[in-house]
Order: sequence, then C-alpha cells, then structure tokens
Amino acid sequence: MLAKVFSASTYGIDAYIVDVEVDLGFGLHSFVIVGLPDNAVKESQHRVSAAIKNSGFKFPIRRITVNLAPADVKKEGAIFDLPIAVGMLSALGAFRSGILSNFLMLGELSLDGTLRPIKGAISMAMASRDGNFSGIILPKENAQEAALVKGATVYPVENLVEVVQFLSGAKSIEPVKSDFENVFQQVSEYSVDFSEVKGQEHAKRALEVAASGGHNILMLGPPGTGKTMLARRLPTILPKMELEESLETTKIHSVAGTLINNQPIVAIRPFRSPHHSISEAGLVGGGAYPKPGEVSLANNGVLFLDELPEFHRDVLESLRQPLEDGFVTIGRAKSTITYPSRFILGASMNPCPCGYFSDPHKECTCTIHMIKKYRAKISGPLLDRIDVHIEVPSIKYESLAKKEPGESSEKIRARVNKAREIQLERFKDLKKKKPIYNNSQMESREIRKFCEIDATSESLLKTAIDRFGLSARAYDRILKVARTIADLEGSLNIKPAHISEAIQYRSFDRNLV
Repeated sequence: MLAKVFSASTYGIDAYIVDVEVDLGFGLHSFVIVGLPDNAVKESQHRVSAAIKNSGFKFPIRRITVNLAPADVKKEGAIFDLPIAVGMLSALGAFRSGILSNFLMLGELSLDGTLRPIKGAISMAMASRDGNFSGIILPKENAQEAALVKGATVYPVENLVEVVQFLSGAKSIEPVKSDFENVFQQVSEYSVDFSEVKGQEHAKRALEVAASGGHNILMLGPPGTGKTMLARRLPTILPKMELEESLETTKIHSVAGTLINNQPIVAIRPFRSPHHSISEAGLVGGGAYPKPGEVSLANNGVLFLDELPEFHRDVLESLRQPLEDGFVTIGRAKSTITYPSRFILGASMNPCPCGYFSDPHKECTCTIHMIKKYRAKISGPLLDRIDVHIEVPSIKYESLAKKEPGESSEKIRARVNKAREIQLERFKDLKKKKPIYNNSQMESREIRKFCEIDATSESLLKTAIDRFGLSARAYDRILKVARTIADLEGSLNIKPAHISEAIQYRSFDRNLV
C-alpha cells in the first residue's frame, strides 16, 4: 500500500516541494526513512508512531518505508512528521488518497498528536501558491504568518485528529485570512526615538548623514557617552520598509526561527547587535546545515558591532564580502547557499584601551604605542568600507538636565527620505549589473561623475589631507559623504561647506600626535 503526500523544505530562504512517499509492505515490522534525512528527520519514526497511537488510530505493524524526494538533497528538521503520519493513515484507508495531491502539509508532532510551530512558514506558503496547490495545512501558530502571502490558502490545524477529519470530510476548516496592510501597520512602530537622546548633536547629525547616504559609521568615544543608545535609534530614521523588503526580511527571520511572538511579519528595520565573542558562522551564517547569520538577520536594517576591536580578527574580515556585495555566499561540499545581507554597519569603540584618550575629564593611562596597537586591530580593508568616523565625547551636565525632548525620529526621517529620493533619481539611468540605490554604493567611475568639486573645495580637501594626516583612502570617502550632505541640503553641487563637514567625519584617519 502506497501513499504520496506533498510537503516542503527550505534551501536558503526559499522553499522547494518535497514528495513524501509512504509504503506499507508485508514482512517483519520496520520503519525506515530514506532521502538524505538528518537526525531530526530520522527521529520522526518515534514521534509519528506515538502520535498515531495516542490520537486513537491504529499504527500499522508493517515494513514501513518513507522516501523523501528529491533524494539527493539533505532534509532537516521535524516538519515532515505530519506528512509522514498522514501518509501512513492514508495507506491504511483512513480517507481517500486522491485528496492528498491538493495540499501541501508540514508540521512537527508532539507525542500526543498536537502540532508544534515550524520555521520558514512564509516561504512554504509561497511554494504552495507557486505550486498551484489548493491550500497549505500547517500548525495554527504559523497560520497568520503564512496567510500574509497573497494567493495562498492557509488551513490552520491543532492536532493530527483534526487533519484526518478535515481530509475525510468530517470537519470543515475555514482558511485563515490576513489583512496585510492592517498587520503591517500594527507592528511598524519603533519602541525608541531620537527625541530621547540628550545632547550629542554632532553625533546625531552624523547618523542622519549616514542614514541618508547608506554610509557605514564608526563611533569613537569613552564609555558611557551614549554610542549604543545612538546606534539603536539609527533604524528609526531610515526610510520605512517597503513591501518587498519586509517580505524578504520576514523570510530570513522565519527560516532562522527568530520571528517575535504574535508578530508574523518584520515591519520595522532590524537592529542586530551580536556579542563580540560571536563566531564567524554566527556572524555571516553557516554550520553543518547552513543557517542565516547576523549579517542576514540585519538585512535591510542595521548591524551594530559594539567594542569593535574586541571581535576576533577573522570574524571582522568575514564582513568584507557582505559589505561589498549585499549578500553572503556559504559554500559546502555539495551545495552553495546565498543569503541577502544589505545593511548599514554601525560600530563603536573606545579611542584607546583604557577608554579615555582625549577625554577632558579623565586622564588616559595608555601610551601612544598601546593606542596604535589597539586601533590596528581594525584592518585597513574593513575601514575602507566605513565612510563616517565620528568622536562621541562625554555629555555635559547642561545637556543631561534639559527637560525638553530633542528632535524626533520622524522629522529626521523626513529629511532622509528627501535625500534618498534625490539619489534614486540620480542613479536610475545607470546601466550596470549591480544597481546603485544610494551614495555609499558609488565606485570610482560614479564618484568622478557625480562628485565634481570646485577649486576652493579641492584646495580645502588637499589642505585637510596634508595637515591632519588623512589617509589616501579617505579621499573618495570624503567626496561620497560630501555628496550626501549636499543632497540633504538639496544642493546640486558640492560646496566647500559640504567638504568641510565631511572632513570632520574622518576621526579615525587622523594622526595621534
């Protein structure tokens, strides 16, 4: 007796259809799962057998063979519990087998037959819609997330008994409907705001420039000056997420299992702040069965690395590809997986090992050699990808004592949006394999075309490089940031004032003595 049930699994952030074939043969009782299953899939036999018995059904004492096709792709997780159980019951005649071809099924079974939530539900729902299935049957907890996919019919179920009753026609289940716009609006509010930050006007301005041009930013300052507080509010001044951005980011978080409870969609720009002890696989993704890393979980948002020199050197160097390309590729012996990773890098660090170099209130105990060795932990190639460096000094009492709130994120975001619109218009006609959406993505050719400066600005830039000891790599970075500052002011040309401000955002490049 043979039954075939359709299920799905994920590859990267997308889902593909998996045929679950269940054969009940004659002979001594055995239960074998083939088709490159991992340990979690192999253990399905124990969960499935207990769930069938505890749900009141008769478990077949047969030679049971389950094939997961395509057989040459590794299968992982417990999502095949439900289709395997349904396939067994169908082979025993619990309901007509023809109905199984209409649905995509997935879910992890508890021993009592109830269903547990799964990862990647939104990607599975897209596979159901694209595969022209009549509907997708999955755990109730994942229904709202899956229902966000336009054109997908989602049937929520709580246990194995309910699934059998539905397939046999003994029970009717209403498909879940989701108002995407309403759900998106409900979860699109940030819990923090720039109005809560007192003082640090220079740093706020630098973050506005970074948000406007998509520039990566490095903040230097002693402990307790508000670097982390400022960074946490950077996503609030970025343009609001578009539908495509939201769905792409939701797919990543769904596959990784990091969606917040009762929030089926990621509607605000992510902010990820991993600890400095994170591994390379944890940051960029990987593992025996590759999973998205922090660079992908921060997709369309902000990745913040606090205490940057404390991260392992090889971990920081692994950031170079995602920062350059907007995606990360994880290679394995038999497969290669690509995850999106478009984000703004925010980083902070102390100016020296003790943290108080150039602080007017506390004396620094570090030697110049110690400071240079500390800063040398950040490699040149990584610094090449950070356009804005600013100093965040200690806050004066007068600023802390102010009762009136600062400028809100909404007002700052309005200016950022205008600058971004100017950039989209500027780059819309470029015929490139790699499209440009903001100033930070400009390369040498675009810088020469869109960042022309007059003689006064050229002289100012030359003086700054000679006097302050700015590195050669600072030249292009200053021009790109100056272009963004001009966009914020709505200026067609880059003026000396824009160059002057951009020079201030190269603190890390200046000589220590």
